[in-house]
Amino acid sequence: MYKIGGYRMNTIISPSILSADFANLERDIKLVKDAGADWIHVDVMDGHFVPNITIGVPVVKSLKKVTDLPLDVHLMIENPDKYIEPFANAGADILTFHYEAVESPAKTINLIKSKNIKAGISIKPKTKPEVLLPYLEMVDMVLVMTVEPGFGGQKFMQDCAEKIKFIKDNAPQNLIIQVDGGINDITGKICKNYGANSIVAGSYIYSSSDIKAAIDSLK
Repeated sequence: MYKIGGYRMNTIISPSILSADFANLERDIKLVKDAGADWIHVDVMDGHFVPNITIGVPVVKSLKKVTDLPLDVHLMIENPDKYIEPFANAGADILTFHYEAVESPAKTINLIKSKNIKAGISIKPKTKPEVLLPYLEMVDMVLVMTVEPGFGGQKFMQDCAEKIKFIKDNAPQNLIIQVDGGINDITGKICKNYGANSIVAGSYIYSSSDIKAAIDSLK
């Protein structure tokens, strides 16, 4: 069982607001909360580390005012160390950075934890999971990308999901292993069978005619 922000559960469902209606984020966050979501996944992209630009600190600060769900903030940006304090102050409960974006992952992890929030580390599809071995005891969460980060609605990459088993086999028991990219009821089950215990889904949830049924199918 896992507990963050007062929540205790077996599988943590973190809907990505990248697929929500940005003109109605408060409404769409309430929709997924009422349907059983555990966290809110916030994709931060800078147009440099990934080829897309999304949202930043002001939006996270606004979201914190309208939901009590933990904000699961995924930094797909260059120089993440520079932005850890602003995002922590804005209300991020979990900050996940990319292994590929920093010179010293240990330094970044310690910087995040110094703000009294949870630290996550993520790898892109072409990065081997072995690079994470020195950090599995340091972080609270590992995020495995099963698409190339940057845009929602991409096709699930099975070979990336296979990294989950390697991480689980080498991780401490309480590590949260999150997966993001092309997730639906079928691919989510594949990832859970490999050992994922946190599922990020955007278009599968928000494009569903029954959001609660979609979230239940991932749980």
